[in-house]
Amino acid sequence: MALGDIAQQAGVSKGGLLHHFPSRNALFLAVAEDALGSVRSRVQSTVDLSENRPGKLLRAYVRVLCGDEDAARTSYDPSGLWSALDAVPGVARLLEEDTAWWHTAFASDGLHPDRILVVRHAAEGLAAAFAFDSAVTADTLAHARMVLLALTDTNAPIALL
Repeated sequence: MALGDIAQQAGVSKGGLLHHFPSRNALFLAVAEDALGSVRSRVQSTVDLSENRPGKLLRAYVRVLCGDEDAARTSYDPSGLWSALDAVPGVARLLEEDTAWWHTAFASDGLHPDRILVVRHAAEGLAAAFAFDSAVTADTLAHARMVLLALTDTNAPIALL
């Protein structure tokens, strides 16, 4: 899509758009930064500080990715935003930095790394699958959320199925 078309859809002039984003790639890089920042902010605002046990951040991550909000899940749709931004210079670096941030944040969340690995990637996979797999319904997602949240509690029984 040309910058003129993007500006028209955004309701601004092409010159106004170019004032803030000197190139199409700069605009798309800003879109990627915003998407990553939005998910991080949403998860951080969902952390329940009253949970006085390890795993607060991971539980918030699961609640956001496997919850009722489409906005966070769309960030994990492999056919959507990221496939369009894949070739934009700088996006791969942003994704690597975001992954490193989450890795560090989860590592300090107090859970065993194996629990973090399984729960984190299961939540991300479910969020992605919700976009294209008709078997992953809202009910399926709600059940999976319950199971994943239980996996973050080291005192809870694992056998929920």
